[in-house]
Amino acid sequence: MGISRRTIAFGLGALALTACSSGSSSVSRASPAKVKAVPNPAFDAWVASFKGRAAANGISQSTIDRAFRNVGYLPDVIQKDRNQTEFTRTLEDYIAIAASDERIRMGKSALSKHNGTLSAIESRYGVEKQVVTAVWGLESKYGTRRGDIPVISSLSTLAYDGRRGAFMEKQLMAALRILQRGDTTPENMLGSWAGAMGHTQFIPTSFEAYAVDFTGDGRRDIWSDNPADALASTAAYLQRSGWKRGQPWGVEVRLPAGFSGPTGRGSTRTPDAWAASGVLDMKGNRVPNHGSAAILAPDGLSGPAFMVFNNFNVILRYNNAESYGIGVGHLSDRLVGKPPIQGNFAPDRYGMGIDDRKELQRRLNAKGYDVGEPDGVIGSKTEAAISDYERSKGMAVTGQPSMALLNSLR
Repeated sequence: MGISRRTIAFGLGALALTACSSGSSSVSRASPAKVKAVPNPAFDAWVASFKGRAAANGISQSTIDRAFRNVGYLPDVIQKDRNQTEFTRTLEDYIAIAASDERIRMGKSALSKHNGTLSAIESRYGVEKQVVTAVWGLESKYGTRRGDIPVISSLSTLAYDGRRGAFMEKQLMAALRILQRGDTTPENMLGSWAGAMGHTQFIPTSFEAYAVDFTGDGRRDIWSDNPADALASTAAYLQRSGWKRGQPWGVEVRLPAGFSGPTGRGSTRTPDAWAASGVLDMKGNRVPNHGSAAILAPDGLSGPAFMVFNNFNVILRYNNAESYGIGVGHLSDRLVGKPPIQGNFAPDRYGMGIDDRKELQRRLNAKGYDVGEPDGVIGSKTEAAISDYERSKGMAVTGQPSMALLNSLR
């Protein structure tokens, strides 16, 4: 894991929202298919030079030989690094993905299946099991999207490329130390194109700093089908970042009419002080005193608002994006039966709310235009279905949702 590693991903849960079956997005950066190595003499020369630097830094020759036996230059990794799409998802869309019905179902199943392990992790590290599970859910969809790219090849390719050469070489050196220690093998050291690894997507330097051997087998195996080491490592990271057991990440609140702030993590008050300003929970009660808190209103003062505590900032150590922190926090709440966000999000640029968009997707599905599970998030698959429907009706092909389109489907 990293220190605020948004640029390289603390993990898949960078929420680089890639198109998913419903035309929504997957909270994942896992590669859909293994990339292929191609010959590159200049890359081979760089590897030869790096091997010398690795040996000078204490990496044994046997480790170097094993690690680089099948290494190759991966142009697809460079393409991904050069073309990281910047998504401008609203918080409503983000939450629809992060806490989708499917992700909640899978998370509850994971909590049940691994309850013994998660309870033991909670007891040892003081991080609630639903929070660890929520991180797991966002980072790799509970281990189903761990990445399948050889990490030594991907990091070597990125280090050779040079755009972030020093950082990537540092990660590559750390990966070799992990192999030398015996935590895994080069064949099993798989991850995302950017080198994030395992169930909860550690980069190598963060693995070195925070990963733990929870199973006691002598290896910190975050790649195993058994997620115990990965989940315990996540809890250890959060614990060392200042997690306070029993403190919520945040609470959804109702802002009073005329509320003018302050909002943002830079302005904190006690819950009682916020209550004196008219900020109450969604039932109209004072929020219990869990320590100093800030008010976040990501969708504006008329949208959902949250009173967030220190544990929210701890989550942001895992991924320094407020939407990620809200996503993890809200998903963790949903996994233990708490309600959906109750505040109203503003209509989108098409004048539609999420229920309108879900209905649009359901009706497209009913007419044979497959958009997957209706989640209200408009992605490439939904846009393609809209285009096909418009074309079939002789309409102008826009691929864009609208209330007029929805009405034509009714």
